[in-house]
Amino acid sequence: MTTPYFIVDQKALHAVLSAMLPICSRRTTLDVTASIFFQIRPREVIIKSTDLEVALQASCPVEQISPITEPISFLVNGKRITDIVKELEGSITCTMTKNQLSLTTQAGLVNLNVMSADQFPPFPEKIENLTTITSATLAELLKSVAFVIPSQHTNAALTGLLWEIGPEGVLMTATDGHCLSQVRSSNMSIENAHQWIVPRRAVVEIQKLIDTMDEKCLFVGICGKQLVISGEWFNFFTKVLVGPFPNYKPVLQRDAFVPAKVDRQQFVKTVRRAASLLSGQFVAAQFMFQPKSLNVTMNNKEVGTLTEDIPLSYDGEPCEMRFYAPYLLSGLSVFQDDTVELFLKSTTKPIIFESTRPTGLHLTYLVMPVALAS
Repeated sequence: MTTPYFIVDQKALHAVLSAMLPICSRRTTLDVTASIFFQIRPREVIIKSTDLEVALQASCPVEQISPITEPISFLVNGKRITDIVKELEGSITCTMTKNQLSLTTQAGLVNLNVMSADQFPPFPEKIENLTTITSATLAELLKSVAFVIPSQHTNAALTGLLWEIGPEGVLMTATDGHCLSQVRSSNMSIENAHQWIVPRRAVVEIQKLIDTMDEKCLFVGICGKQLVISGEWFNFFTKVLVGPFPNYKPVLQRDAFVPAKVDRQQFVKTVRRAASLLSGQFVAAQFMFQPKSLNVTMNNKEVGTLTEDIPLSYDGEPCEMRFYAPYLLSGLSVFQDDTVELFLKSTTKPIIFESTRPTGLHLTYLVMPVALAS
């Protein structure tokens, strides 16, 4: 019987392993999840990793593979094989024996102990693809809202992104209770509406996959209760959070709000200077919106003060509001227009920023004010 082997380019193998590493590096209740699953098939090599919440399966492109009659599966410590492959060059001949995986290059030979794949968690099957989306569009959607998702919150639903999709398009919303970011697009739609609360960690892994897998078109699907993002060479599975997600619609209502416009760069620079006076403290800056001008005042007794005026296009009544500068900066970082359009109503109501990009994406960012001192 011929010893099973496959030959793979170092860069191709390392790209797949690098995508697997953040998943297998996370501690779980099963020690086996620290390993990466390999399966040699007659025409391809399948590689898998899971942390029991998210999972990734990829088909690694190979240059040559030995004839086999049935799949051969084994486990290798994920971090160890990734670190080793990173330092190799050129083509790698991977030879499988009973207890070891041999990696041979022009530089020499590395032998790694392998384990049985019997205890590796089973992967979902029978994916139902719902729609397609370009990787560029998905990346833009996620980038527009993911920065708001908190890593921890007493309301577990807030540690995820609400992804809604239906006949009118796709809507993504994230909030931390202080700020809310939402992006809408009609470039992707399906007949029957679906919604998922996607965990923050899954969002981060999807963004990494888009950057590393070089896929132009992606599939969005479901498998049981899991959300699936697929490309030509991979399937990414994630569990979704149990809601309910906060009812965000009332706070986005703009009844009686007055529009205004301000130069984005001027506004951002002023807010940055105000933020530089925080010194790690939660001190709100004061914003006085008046016809033709916006006055920004920052007073931190332990650091210093700031007072600046910015030209403003605004026809409403004078309105004084207080905001924590970093909250404003986080959202303004994803806006691209030279002029920012905003809406405001009163001291106790949020400020709402909006923008429509050439790609058709409509972005909304909301910040709640800090209550005025009595």
